[in-house]
Formats: sequence, structure tokens, C-alpha cells
Amino acid sequence: MISAQVAIGKTTLSSPAVSLEFGTANRGMILPWVTSAAAATGAVNGTMIYDLTDKKVKIKYASAWKDLSVDTSGTTVDPLTNIDGTLIQNAATENINAKMAIGPLTSTPGILVLEANDKAMVLPKAASPHLNIINPSAGMMVYDTVNKQLAVFNGKVWTFWK
Repeated sequence: MISAQVAIGKTTLSSPAVSLEFGTANRGMILPWVTSAAAATGAVNGTMIYDLTDKKVKIKYASAWKDLSVDTSGTTVDPLTNIDGTLIQNAATENINAKMAIGPLTSTPGILVLEANDKAMVLPKAASPHLNIINPSAGMMVYDTVNKQLAVFNGKVWTFWK
């Protein structure tokens, strides 16, 4: 175990208060796909997922799941290849021990857990992601630098949050 701050796609972090930060290429971060929010047992507030039952991006908030995709259900079918991503995912064998923690290791469940009382994650940034990210994947999230808001993609449409 090593405590660290991590920069992906850039050489330095913007602040000592950052655990994980991404560069500014037109790329986003893809959330884990789960069979259902109900199956994400042990999820704590702040957990973000892509729920395959209704194809929506969700966050665990106040002991319930909040829909970040608003009212539109998404899709996992790639529009360029016409291949359903769940077929690829379901064919893979999950290693339940494949987890990563940045910061002091705790028992908080998750694939990637950022543990720190004084640090935060800076999302990948893109200018107008709905225009500039070519072929985004379901469950992608990014910070829109033009409109200064969170953007999440459910496989069909982008939803924006201020």
C-alpha cells in the first residue's frame, strides 16, 4: 500500500487538495456498470454507477439512489459497431479483489475508492463534451468547461448538472 496523489494525462496536480485529477483531452471517466443499483450492496453515499436495469447514471445520496440521467433511459449498444457492451462485459470474469484505493485504505466497498478527509477528485474536463467527445461510452462523466457543469452520458444523451 502506498499513499499517493494521482494525475492522469497530465504531469502535475493543480492543488495539494487533489487525490485524483485528469488531463484536459476530450475524454471522460466511465463509471462501473452494475446489474442493478439494488445489487450494489454495501454502497455508501457518494458511490456512482451506471445501472444496467434502466441504463441510467446514478449516485448514492442520502441512503437512496439519485438518477443523474433524468428521464431518458440510455443504451449500451455502440452506435459505430452496433455491438452491445454488456455482451463484452458479461463474457469477462470479474476479479472481486481488483480494487484500488487512493489515500488511507479502509473497508469502503468500491472499484476505485478515494479516501481522504482533505482531498477531492477533479473530474476529466472537456469543452462542450456533447460536441467534442466522439462516440462516448455509457456511464461516462466529465466536467464541461464551457458551461461549467457536470455532464453524464447514459448511452443516448448527455445530462448536465449545475
